[in-house]
Amino acid sequence: MRQRQGVAVSSAAETDRTQNPIPSKSDPQQKKAQSFDFLGSSKKVFVLCFAFRIANALLVQTYFNPDEHWQALEVAHRITFGYGHLTWEWEKGIRSYLHPLLFALLYKLLAVLGLDTPWFMVRAPRLFQSFFSAFGDLYLYKLSVILFGHCVAKWALFSQLTNWFMFYCLTRTLSNSLETVLTLVSLYYWPCMRPSSSKLPLESRKWGLIIAALACAIRPTSAIIWLYVGLLELFVTRDKLRFIFLEVAPMGLLVLGLTFLLDRLMYGSWVLVPLNFLKFNFLSAGGDYYGTHKWHWYFTQGFTVMIFSFLPFSVAGIMQSKHWKLSGLIAWVLGLYSVLGHKEFRFVLPVLPIALIFSGHSLAALRTTISANGKGKESSNIHRTCPAKMQVAIFFLLATNIPMALYMSLVHQRGTEDVTYYLSKEVLDGKVTNILFLMPCHATPYYATVHHNLPMRFLDCSPREEKGIPDESDHFMIDPVGFASEFAKNWSLPSHIVLFDSEEKLLKDFLISHSFKEIKRFFHAHFKVDRDLQASVVVYGFTGD
Repeated sequence: MRQRQGVAVSSAAETDRTQNPIPSKSDPQQKKAQSFDFLGSSKKVFVLCFAFRIANALLVQTYFNPDEHWQALEVAHRITFGYGHLTWEWEKGIRSYLHPLLFALLYKLLAVLGLDTPWFMVRAPRLFQSFFSAFGDLYLYKLSVILFGHCVAKWALFSQLTNWFMFYCLTRTLSNSLETVLTLVSLYYWPCMRPSSSKLPLESRKWGLIIAALACAIRPTSAIIWLYVGLLELFVTRDKLRFIFLEVAPMGLLVLGLTFLLDRLMYGSWVLVPLNFLKFNFLSAGGDYYGTHKWHWYFTQGFTVMIFSFLPFSVAGIMQSKHWKLSGLIAWVLGLYSVLGHKEFRFVLPVLPIALIFSGHSLAALRTTISANGKGKESSNIHRTCPAKMQVAIFFLLATNIPMALYMSLVHQRGTEDVTYYLSKEVLDGKVTNILFLMPCHATPYYATVHHNLPMRFLDCSPREEKGIPDESDHFMIDPVGFASEFAKNWSLPSHIVLFDSEEKLLKDFLISHSFKEIKRFFHAHFKVDRDLQASVVVYGFTGD
């Protein structure tokens, strides 16, 4: 690693800092420095991060991706309370029950304590996820300490906590959020990711393998990350046969076997989820049913939007640190996911914190000296003012990320969350008996939020065996009036109909003719995302006239 500002460090001292990145408490100068460091221990870091993520979870009040509700909370609600909708993925056996079971335990606790009220049913899952998210933040800090020292680690954590997309996404109940946390924890234990002179006990790699296997059990596509790390470890380890046959194979089979038995219990039949997932998403390109993007989308739009204004700092950090193993992981993941037709922001969430570690490196370099192996060492003058260039950088990052995080978390696409929360409270008062969602499929939360076993109906969008055949949701979007008129011939008359204002304009006469009137309207968005502008969500109630 290159030196900066002409700082020379003896090889002996450098080796000592690499092998022992955490300062010794017996060193008086280190004690003095630590007295100014409120991140002096892992416990303090975790408490800070947990408090931050609790506030983060409470501020996230918008709708991002259907899977947050339909593949986690809806399934968990069905496990705990006996009702809840299972999407087509569960019929085909391409999802494991491991992730929803975490929230099923939470729901069970709420039910036992009598806290399964509308507020807790909405907030508790994200507050629960904030606990895991804080562990992800902690291990990002610990990994950064090992790689680059405490100085860089503090700025890596700053980058993690202030990046708008991490704020927007990490406390959501997506399997990708937990996958990201497990990725950070596991990377900390892999010897191949540490400096070559670091010494780790043999058990460390085993922990890394177990956690990596859990990540793959929750998200089979996580294998893309661990294939890279595993091959790298195989290349640098001395006892390759031991690594393959006494560590990788037993650990992988153990976790696979346990999840296999779990899914057998929950599905009621033998289901090998990773194989079914592979067949649908890779061999048959089933994910393309939900849309495709150009091969370069992650590089030109997806990942660049996620990392946002941290991008130049991350690139600078990669060039300064020259830690090609870790930066290579980012390129590897973005490259392989680019081959797939169907692309989403959340798919590459696990490598976003890694890019933010490099951002922390470049930020630390603005006020520190960087030694030959990339370790940061702050100036001995603790009280010196922050350099002007660092002040500008911090202001720029905060000014660009905080408004974005708050807008996306509090404003953009909140109507579908608000309307379901509203209906859950109306159900308690006996005002709602039957709900019809006349809108694109999976546009709102469902039973996990309403939390009452009443008849509800949404428009189906399960993949068709024959390509090119519109599903129920497509038919509605193509011809809302024609679809609604035909649908009303055989419907079970709903007490409430929920729809977007864009379709309401076309269906107003239909709704009035069937004795429905507007009873509530919720703001949803200022600008369109995938479809025409859906500015608000409207609730119509049956008048009985």
